[in-house]
Amino acid sequence: MRLRRFAACGALALAASLPLAACATGSSATDPAASVVPELAEDQQVEIVFESYNLTQAGVWTDTVTQLIEEFEEQHPNISVTAQPTQGAAAAAGNYVGSVQTQLLAGDPPDVAQLTFDALEYTATQLGAKPLSDLVSEAELEEAFGGENPMHPNARVLADWEGKTYGMPYVFSTPVMYYNATALADAGITGTPDLSTWDKVEEVAAQVSAETGKPSLDISCTVKGGSWCMQGLFKSNGGEVLSEDRSTIGFGFDAAVATVERFAEMSDAGVLRSADASAQMEGLAKGDTAMILITSALQGMFMQAAEAGGWTLAAAPMPAFEGQEAVPTNSGSALFVLSDDPAKQRAGWELIKFLTSDRAYELISSQIGYLPLRTGLVEEGGALADWAASNPLIEPNLDQLERMEPWLSYPGNSYVQVDDLLATAIEDVVYYGKPAESTMTEAAERAQELID
Repeated sequence: MRLRRFAACGALALAASLPLAACATGSSATDPAASVVPELAEDQQVEIVFESYNLTQAGVWTDTVTQLIEEFEEQHPNISVTAQPTQGAAAAAGNYVGSVQTQLLAGDPPDVAQLTFDALEYTATQLGAKPLSDLVSEAELEEAFGGENPMHPNARVLADWEGKTYGMPYVFSTPVMYYNATALADAGITGTPDLSTWDKVEEVAAQVSAETGKPSLDISCTVKGGSWCMQGLFKSNGGEVLSEDRSTIGFGFDAAVATVERFAEMSDAGVLRSADASAQMEGLAKGDTAMILITSALQGMFMQAAEAGGWTLAAAPMPAFEGQEAVPTNSGSALFVLSDDPAKQRAGWELIKFLTSDRAYELISSQIGYLPLRTGLVEEGGALADWAASNPLIEPNLDQLERMEPWLSYPGNSYVQVDDLLATAIEDVVYYGKPAESTMTEAAERAQELID
């Protein structure tokens, strides 16, 4: 495996609203004449580029991806993989499609890319992603999803669009409430605390804050970069960001406004900390806070920090609003084939199969903390059974997979701008005291104009 890193060019400032379908060459993603790509000859050497945003993160993320690619190349000596992180400013902003856009315009896109689910419609309709259900036979696709430990049914459809499978779901999590059990005990909260509702969470956080003299809670959903789990919080309170027919923005309606107001109350009460996504990622590990609702992708980092710091890490499911059931949504990404070359498409498919195999999830789940999408691995006799039995931190994530609802992508080419409008409005209300109704309504109206 080669790890490719290079500086960003000025074109990375390109907005995600630029349609790129015309940039793709060869058969289009919707070409009815698309056919199954041939198998590679045993001595046919193929080089492909794989772009992964996990390679932008040092430590267990990069180490795990690197190990997987090395194992893949050992099993496929005729396929050479150049791995690269998301490029330039796009990575810092979480706009992974923007990185691919720039490379498309330069005529040198990655052959396989890890892209988030919020970009699904754009990836399928504008970015030139090739439907996997066109590249390989139905039997081969079913075999990839199946096997000894089939992919969970709630996961396998997340990268489907308009009746076709465009991507293979890869890594994701549901929102998990991680907490420093030692800090809670120091504040007089012993045993397993009741964190089942946001009212209960506020009570616990207030007791810890009274002990420490500072806010004790982070909610990553309420800052930029956290919209994937904010969608779940809206759903949990009877709201939505987008109507079922995908025509109407919903985050200006009463239920969504009330959801944001609830977190503003927690901020005003002094228990919810004002910190951006980067600071929140480090807050629990550094002892700045005692509780955080966030993706389980940070579980490995939290475990290392707890061991080094001599405190106990614990986890609970996403809290509910009083009288309602919590509705978790998923974070994460799928793997897409972008190449127009049949040999690279076949090589890319082989890589995708391996990166979503039993062996891959053994490493991805145990080393990083992402959900094992092949849940049979944690059952008796599975490769992760002993690990799961000794690691109760995974239980909330696995339980929520059973009732998870998908992270929605907004329609049209301005989905990034829509998401930014929502995130800015939430931050303005929760952390800067702006009125919820007018702020959320105005943001929704502007977003509606964009999707119309």
